[in-house]
Amino acid sequence: MTAMVTLHHVTKIYPPAPDAPAGGRAAALDGISLDVGEGEICVLMGLSGCGKSTLLRLMNGLVPSTSGQVIVGGHDLGTLSERKLQYLRRGTMAMVFQSFALFPHRSVIDNAAFGLEIAGVPKAERHRRAAEVLEQVGLAGNAKQFPHQLSGGMRQRVGLARALAVDPALLLMDEAFSALDPLTRRDMQDLLLDLQAEKRRTIVFVSHDVDEAMHLADRIALLHDGKLLQHGTPEELAASPVDEHVRRFFRGVAPALQASHALAAAAPQAAARMGALHG
Repeated sequence: MTAMVTLHHVTKIYPPAPDAPAGGRAAALDGISLDVGEGEICVLMGLSGCGKSTLLRLMNGLVPSTSGQVIVGGHDLGTLSERKLQYLRRGTMAMVFQSFALFPHRSVIDNAAFGLEIAGVPKAERHRRAAEVLEQVGLAGNAKQFPHQLSGGMRQRVGLARALAVDPALLLMDEAFSALDPLTRRDMQDLLLDLQAEKRRTIVFVSHDVDEAMHLADRIALLHDGKLLQHGTPEELAASPVDEHVRRFFRGVAPALQASHALAAAAPQAAARMGALHG
C-alpha cells in the first residue's frame, strides 16, 4: 500500500492556559505513528478532546507538530515554506467542516467555485467545474440559490461540492455530518461512498460515532488522550480490540458483525435450497 499521509512519532504540545498550574502543558497528541493509504477512507475516532481534530489540522499544516514528521504526498510539511505549503494545500487537499462554512452573500455555484477562484481559475472555467460537482452531489438545480434558501443537508452538499471542485487527492472532513439529522446524515454518508466509488480519493474523516465509522471506513484509527490505541479495519477493531478501552468503544458492534456475516454466509445456501425447490 502506498501511503498518501504518513505520521512518524508525531507529538503536539500546546502551551498551558493562563489559569493552568505552573509548569503544566497540554499534550494534544503523544507519539502518533500512522499511515493512510492512497484511495482509502480512514476514520479518526475517539471521545471529545482525544486529539482527532488536532491530528486532522496537522495533516494540512494548519497546526505545526511539536516533534515528529507529517508527510503528505511525499512532502514533509515541517520542511516546507509557507508559500510551498499553501501551494500543496491548494493543489492536493481540501477540507469539509461541520459548520458548512459557506459565504451567505454568495450563490451556491459561487460557493462551490470558491477554491478555484482562490487558485486563480478564470470565472467561466471555475463555474463549469463547479456546475459539474453540483450535479454530482444532486444540486444541479440549486446553483443560483443562496445558502439561506437551502436545508442543512443541502448546505453540507455545497460544502462537499466546494471541496471536490478543486479535485483534491486528499479530502479532510472534520465531523462533517454531525450537525445533520440522522436520516440526512445517512444520506450524506451514502453520497460520500457513491462519490468514492466513482473516483477514489484519500479521505480522512473525523467522527465520534461508531455507526458512522463502521459504515464509511476502510480503516479506523482510535485515539484516546492523545495516543493512538489501535489502527485497523472496522472488523479488526470490533472483533480483536487491543485493550479494554477499545473493547468498550465497540461494545455491541462485534455481535452485529457476527450476525451480518452469518446472514451473508447463509444467503447462498438459502438460494440453493430455493433453486432446488423450483428445479
